[in-house]
Amino acid sequence: MTQEAPGEPTTRNDDAQDPQAAGHEAAGQQPGGQQAEGRVTAAGPVSGEETAGQVAGGGAEQNTGPDPDQASERPEARLERAVRAAEQALIEFEIAVETFRVEVENFSRLHHQKLGPMYARLDELDARIAEATAARTGDPEDRRRAEEARAMVMPMPGVDELFHDWMDSDGLSPEASAMLTEQAVQPPKRVRPSEEARRLYRELARKAHPDLAQDEAERSRRDEFITRVNAAYGRGDVDQLRVLADEWAAGPVPVEQQPERDELYARLEWLSRRKELLSVVAKELEDSAIGSMLRMAPDDPDRLLEEIAEQLLARVAEREADLAKLVQ
Repeated sequence: MTQEAPGEPTTRNDDAQDPQAAGHEAAGQQPGGQQAEGRVTAAGPVSGEETAGQVAGGGAEQNTGPDPDQASERPEARLERAVRAAEQALIEFEIAVETFRVEVENFSRLHHQKLGPMYARLDELDARIAEATAARTGDPEDRRRAEEARAMVMPMPGVDELFHDWMDSDGLSPEASAMLTEQAVQPPKRVRPSEEARRLYRELARKAHPDLAQDEAERSRRDEFITRVNAAYGRGDVDQLRVLADEWAAGPVPVEQQPERDELYARLEWLSRRKELLSVVAKELEDSAIGSMLRMAPDDPDRLLEEIAEQLLARVAEREADLAKLVQ
């Protein structure tokens, strides 16, 4: 998860700032058109004007008399609750974006590993068919097509293609990192990690998310930890996620702080900017070629790979039959 340090509070207009609206705004939409799991309800975060009875009983009659607890609470308490609700909603959105990013990267990697040889075989068969056709006809145009088809079999790679398998959104790909550290390569086994991996990942992200840090030291600790969580989730490594869950549970408990009013408004503004950034990332993922393919099979992206493989095998069989007729 890409992180950004909260900035200094900008000049604000109290009339334009609605703490509850900020909680709504931060919730966002999950990539692929699905709402993020565990997000705040459509009604938004609970306001300071709602009693516990209303929340638990779904509209129980409210006591119109003064509430001693509300009368004695800090003036910033309601704003602080709105900030916490906005934080949780934003974390749910980021979990949704991250899980979709993992699926996009895993699909791309597995697509290359599993289907790459089939595409190469198709290119080779196309070149042989074109060459056999040119040999039969002797037509200059057929010879030109044969040369073009042969050139497609092993094209000269560009810089982006050379480094494609070495870089991902987090820097070095797992394969490249493993080679540099002399560790075994652990490619993903599935496009979508198992449900257990997804559950563990969501729980860890909600507990250890860097956006919940109260100071820079705590943010750095959470950044380092969540990077390992993301890597384990990308591989679908349930055992490692369990180890990380135990590690977090045994770690230090940060001291709760009570921020001042200006700090809370600055936090709301930062959360809004963060949500806008994540929205851009989510749209780029959805609009990418792989993201568009995944949206065609939101319930079972792994099955989509199998369907593409079946189609490619059928095309290979057709090309081989065509070539056999030409070289008889």
